[in-house]
Amino acid sequence: MKRYYIETFGCQMNVHDSEKMAGILKLEGYTETDSAKNADIVIFNTCSIRQKAEQKFFSELGRIKALKKRRPDLKIAVAGCIAQQEGSKIIERASYVDYVVGPQNIHILRDIATSEAGSIYTEDNPHITDVDIPADRRDNVRAWVNIMYGCNNFCSYCIVPYTRGRERSRASQSIINEIKDLAEKGYKEVTLLGQNVNSYKSNVDFPGLLKEINKIEGIKRIRFVTSHPKDISDELIYAIRDLDKVCEHIHLPLQSGSSKILALMNRKYTYDDYMKKIEQLKREIPEIAITSDIIAGFPQETDEDHNHTIKALKEVEFDSIFAFKFSPRPGTKASTIDGQLPDDIKSVRLSEILELQNTITERKNKELKGTIQEVLIEGVDEKSTGKFSGRTRTNKIVNIPSEDNAEPGDIITVKITRARRHSLEGEIV
Repeated sequence: MKRYYIETFGCQMNVHDSEKMAGILKLEGYTETDSAKNADIVIFNTCSIRQKAEQKFFSELGRIKALKKRRPDLKIAVAGCIAQQEGSKIIERASYVDYVVGPQNIHILRDIATSEAGSIYTEDNPHITDVDIPADRRDNVRAWVNIMYGCNNFCSYCIVPYTRGRERSRASQSIINEIKDLAEKGYKEVTLLGQNVNSYKSNVDFPGLLKEINKIEGIKRIRFVTSHPKDISDELIYAIRDLDKVCEHIHLPLQSGSSKILALMNRKYTYDDYMKKIEQLKREIPEIAITSDIIAGFPQETDEDHNHTIKALKEVEFDSIFAFKFSPRPGTKASTIDGQLPDDIKSVRLSEILELQNTITERKNKELKGTIQEVLIEGVDEKSTGKFSGRTRTNKIVNIPSEDNAEPGDIITVKITRARRHSLEGEIV
């Protein structure tokens, strides 16, 4: 029996790509194993968005060299964004790697058994939106669905347009057929994936696609990531407001509260532009939860620029954020900008951002105590025994006692009894 092991680094897009890799290998007769030691093929699905993720991958790649030496027949593949970015340099650095597979070419895993060692698959794939790849999904309640690939925005810090290529949208009917199939299999929630879902364009635009998916029986909730602030339209805001299955949550990366830094980032909006979108979202959808991304210590960021970001956190009051120190990525414009900041300054600024946001998140969660929330049960809470875990429509994690009459996939009404910084507790009412 042939076995595979996949180790995934990075974002939701990579997680779903790994599900597709698993689906391909399953069709080729492979079964999954939970250890590289037991595998016939090991795939590292890599991320290059930050230096830390890249370092972690190369550390894991180094560890597997000894296993390859003991088992020469073991096949090792490097996939994902580092594969696309580095190409043949990976094999030059680690000659025991058999295959290098970019994100646009994971379909070639169908032929992996007959591919020659040292094969590199990083060419542009203009047909990526036309290839239907089966996914071996990790979840039975929620599913990721790609609606588009690539990015055209070229933010100065971001490697994605170089590793995932230009923007391409899937045909709307292909997306709808996939989601109908998921509904027939019992899935209750779909999350639509794209580097910038707002710029989706097929025979319908993104709000139009949401309207079509909203009609699919069996699907109870629709989410999407990620949205670019410059492309948030009135029609999208109205779709979130009016479509009953579209959840009241949007992830809208700000990155910086300083318009000067936003210009250096090539974000194509000012802080005032961003705030107008936030105000409109809150006016049209008062219950909406807004999450964001923040970069601390971008080149040329002064104390004043940093304070603008602190001010922005206080003004917007995000429900939560992902915040990171600026990480210069080779090949991006930001890596060559004058005024790179030392790591200690970036660390101090990141700590201040996180400390403030933790306070805001905890306060906003405590405001939910005593409220009634609709919760989709996802499964057993992995961090505690005797509890189910689910999410509100605003994407808040809620834990309830498992003795309550609920099963994964159920949508239940819950009264919030306790609030923590990163989760809520409740009971069925």
